[in-house]
Amino acid sequence: MSERLERLASQLPERNLDAMLISAPENRRYLSGFTGSAGYLIITSAQATLFTDSRYTEQAAGQAPGFQVIEVRGGWDWLMEHLKESGIQRVGFENRHMTVANYDSILDVLKQDGNLGKVSLVAASGIAEEHRVIKDGQEIALLQKAIDASDAAMEAVRPAIKVGMTEKEIAWRMEKAMRESGADGLSFETIVASGPNGAMAHHMPSDRPIQAGEPILIDMGAIAEGYCSDITRTMVVGEPDETFNKIYDIVLGAQLIAINTVRSGMTGEDCDGLSRMVISDAGYGDNFGHSLGHGVGLKVHERPGVGPRSQDTLEPNMVFTVEPGIYLPGWGGVRIEDIVVLEAGGAKVLSNASK
Repeated sequence: MSERLERLASQLPERNLDAMLISAPENRRYLSGFTGSAGYLIITSAQATLFTDSRYTEQAAGQAPGFQVIEVRGGWDWLMEHLKESGIQRVGFENRHMTVANYDSILDVLKQDGNLGKVSLVAASGIAEEHRVIKDGQEIALLQKAIDASDAAMEAVRPAIKVGMTEKEIAWRMEKAMRESGADGLSFETIVASGPNGAMAHHMPSDRPIQAGEPILIDMGAIAEGYCSDITRTMVVGEPDETFNKIYDIVLGAQLIAINTVRSGMTGEDCDGLSRMVISDAGYGDNFGHSLGHGVGLKVHERPGVGPRSQDTLEPNMVFTVEPGIYLPGWGGVRIEDIVVLEAGGAKVLSNASK
């Protein structure tokens, strides 16, 4: 944590900031270790302070030893007092996270206090995310724990899927199995899409019963100590038809091409193009409407972007999904998703549920 804090603090002068106000929960956790649901960080080149309410002060003191923990109540009086005491003037804030209401409230308080006339709020989202995009060894170990939970659940539940089960029943079994396999919770609502429902990439489970021979798309993820997993498998109960075999082979080929070819220095757009070319050449380019993947970490969707317009440069120790798909209205869909970590020689697959 101290190294993360030092890296961020060292960037403040070059961005012409006296301090950074951290409000996004995942950035708060990344920089301090504090896992409570309420609190703010103020980081300067010389000091790190964590402000939270009475529910969490003891927890914060134990989890964030590098921070001075200050108990606060509602409103923004605590922020004004801190700014006065410290002499901070240019405060970076996470404009992609802070609500307009909170922003306006802070400005109102600043205007009302004549002693804070020189204080300004500076939009500075992305500072913490720039560091989070490269995973350290501890983070990769926690990601693997979450991935192992979802892999184990998939392997445990898939053989038990039978004709007549509903999408909701399968989703519940997967969620229960992830918990039993070490997950602390779900990284997102489980998707189970059978038959024609699979043509909707993010269909939510319904009471529709599973039928023989149709595609069943299952997309799910676990959380372990704050870190997320995200995997998708597509299967059939009984014998698949010719359409399933054809579409599945195209999607699997597109995924393997990207996994085996992506290299450090490529952009997210370059990586996306590896799979998209395979699907387009097979005549299904219009049926692959989403990006190839996304970063995974403390959020299930984060940087780097791996899509048609992503200019993020892929670097070693970045973790992201590779999830091509083809969706045919009236029939269903096939998506196969794995999480990889980019290493010096290429991508290493971290998710291992069978395909």
